[in-house]
Amino acid sequence: MRHGLGLLGVTLLLAASAGAQGPAGVGGTGGAGPRSAPVTFSSSDDTPWQLSLGYQYNKINLLGTPFNTNGLSVDAARYFGRWIGVEGQAGFGFGNTAMTTSPPNLSAKSVFIGAGPRLVWRNRSRIEPWAHLVVGLQHFRFTQTVGVLGNNSALAGAAGGGIDFRLGTHTAFRVEADAIGSRFFSTDQRHFQGIGGLVFNF
Repeated sequence: MRHGLGLLGVTLLLAASAGAQGPAGVGGTGGAGPRSAPVTFSSSDDTPWQLSLGYQYNKINLLGTPFNTNGLSVDAARYFGRWIGVEGQAGFGFGNTAMTTSPPNLSAKSVFIGAGPRLVWRNRSRIEPWAHLVVGLQHFRFTQTVGVLGNNSALAGAAGGGIDFRLGTHTAFRVEADAIGSRFFSTDQRHFQGIGGLVFNF
């Protein structure tokens, strides 16, 4: 008898607990946890300034046979609304001409500094595409300091674009590709540039 009353009491407690929870959609959660809100990121109104630092690769074609440089890219942008911004860019490259010059195996250093407009789709999603046109000055310094090579500066410009992949509210990873034009030695040159790095929005 004592065991029967105990079993009845446990049964009533379980029934009361189940009734308090209620069926799904009526006074209870039905066992489903709360839905998490979709991830959103800051817009241009929240973070009008942007700074990026990254690795820079260039295929340089000064004399008809290209050589490679590797270095650092620094970019700062100020956005005015959702679509338009102004940026300043500086790139530093270091490489070796190998057998592309005479004499061969010259150390090569380059600096590019420019500014220009940027078109961007600033939104609250994870992907932010953009395109830009930057015009400025490019400088090369080679081991050989006399002759055609040596210290040379010329007008140059970069046109291209990239995609920023948001990592958090204020950080992103950038992939960028540009075509660079310059005019050294009274002739036109075409170079390629690829950049990858981190972006900070504030």
